[in-house]
Amino acid sequence: MKLTASRRTAGLLLCAASILLTLVVPAHAQNAWPERPVKLVVPFPPGGGTDIVARAMGQGLSQQLGQPVIIDNKPGASTIIGTDAVAKAAPDGYTLLLSGSTSYSVNPAMRARLPYDPVRDLSPIAIVARTPLVLVVGNGTPWHSLPELIAAAKAKPKGIRYVTFGSGSGPHLAGELLALAAGIQLQDIPYKGSSQGAMAVIAGEVEIGIDTVASVAPHVRSGKLRALGIVGATRSSMLPEVRTLAEQGLPDATFDAWYGFAAPARTPAPVIDKLTRAVTATMGSAALQSQLRAQGMEPVVIGAGAFRQQMEGEILRYRALAHRAGIAAE
Repeated sequence: MKLTASRRTAGLLLCAASILLTLVVPAHAQNAWPERPVKLVVPFPPGGGTDIVARAMGQGLSQQLGQPVIIDNKPGASTIIGTDAVAKAAPDGYTLLLSGSTSYSVNPAMRARLPYDPVRDLSPIAIVARTPLVLVVGNGTPWHSLPELIAAAKAKPKGIRYVTFGSGSGPHLAGELLALAAGIQLQDIPYKGSSQGAMAVIAGEVEIGIDTVASVAPHVRSGKLRALGIVGATRSSMLPEVRTLAEQGLPDATFDAWYGFAAPARTPAPVIDKLTRAVTATMGSAALQSQLRAQGMEPVVIGAGAFRQQMEGEILRYRALAHRAGIAAE
């Protein structure tokens, strides 16, 4: 009997130790994070505004975390491919997302079927930069002002083409809002990203581009593109002479772009806390802020709560606007 009781006691102790170990080991793993390189997914090709923010942040985050931050460009399907890869990744802090508002609010508002739900499948960390979009035309076009472009579009419905990053993408929504506000019809043409889109406008494949100041300002300065209006709510310090569409009588065409940093949902709170501190410290760098401003961006740190509120609010707003403008993304 005594031997049986001893064995029973030993078994209980072993079970308790096993349970304790299952609690301690994950906690240790979370506290030790990161123990290997961290992958930062960018759902655009290299060279565009999102990629610029990611690479600038990646250097600072590497220093803060003590591990390399590897940029992984996964373009395609209006950012859905890359964003979905992060949403379905292991929630261990080693696969993260840096993307524009297309991933977080535009796609969910435009698309009835989406393989991910940003509210459910992503853990917002921070909005780290804002950037206005700018309406540009090729140097070979005859238009030197927004009224001239609008007049030409009214004379030739759907005869003037503009670049998008796919149906329902940010530039697509901005272009349709412009068309609705101006009473014109434009033809959207999809491209994989900012670099390809800008080259298409420069080459005359399409007449109009709507992209971030960061992506197209160098081409505007070189004379390859002509800026006709800032699509955002305020002018850009990079192109201060270019008036907003609101200043030119089209306030309903305003569309703002921003960049947010997120992790898969259910990423452990200690890892999210470390990421938040690392992102905040990285964005506090004067050198990084200067680097982003030089690209026409406004560095910010908008925390997880406000990030989620903005995402949810924009989904509702853009869904209503899409219905009003007749936008349907498949």
